[in-house]
Amino acid sequence: MTDRTTGAVRLLLADDEHLIRGALATLLSLEDDLLIVAEAASGPEALAMARAHEPDVAVLDLQMPGADGVKVATSLRAELPGCKVLIVTSHGRPGHLKRALAAGVRGFVPKTVSAQRLAEIIRTVHAGNRYVDPELAADAIAAGDSPLTAREAEVLELAADGAPVAEIAERAALSQGTVRNYLSSAVSKLGAENRHAAVRLARERGWV
Repeated sequence: MTDRTTGAVRLLLADDEHLIRGALATLLSLEDDLLIVAEAASGPEALAMARAHEPDVAVLDLQMPGADGVKVATSLRAELPGCKVLIVTSHGRPGHLKRALAAGVRGFVPKTVSAQRLAEIIRTVHAGNRYVDPELAADAIAAGDSPLTAREAEVLELAADGAPVAEIAERAALSQGTVRNYLSSAVSKLGAENRHAAVRLARERGWV
């Protein structure tokens, strides 16, 4: 659904860094065939703006308050299947890319891309094609799949800020013994010395 009056591709921009989002909006607005119809600073706001404006393409930051770009993409896929999603990120780790593709994201690029190149990629995505930054794709292939189960990854992520087992158990609605088992399994699978090292390794690969 392009804009009826101009024929332009309707865009939603979502990034919690206002300066970056504003600069991006200004640069993309210079393109005659692109129209910014909404902006957002968080995951929930991005969803609300998408529902209200039904953009053709949602350009989402990977890491946003409330819900990351992949979670927003998952919701958009269910609610607005006609809206293509392009994720831009400064954290292009292999696991993030795989999660994004599984969520139906059509484009995945680093924030180092130029505005002109981003405009070209938006057109590619809008046309129904997929674009993944070649370096990110190569890294994802080299890293392989995560050895962690969904529950192990969840518990490991909850442990990232150094929270005690009792707190993790409460937040995950699990027993303390189960939490210890998941943490032990994750540490073992990652070949880490302890859970703190396991968190670091998993984050480096984008698995949590």
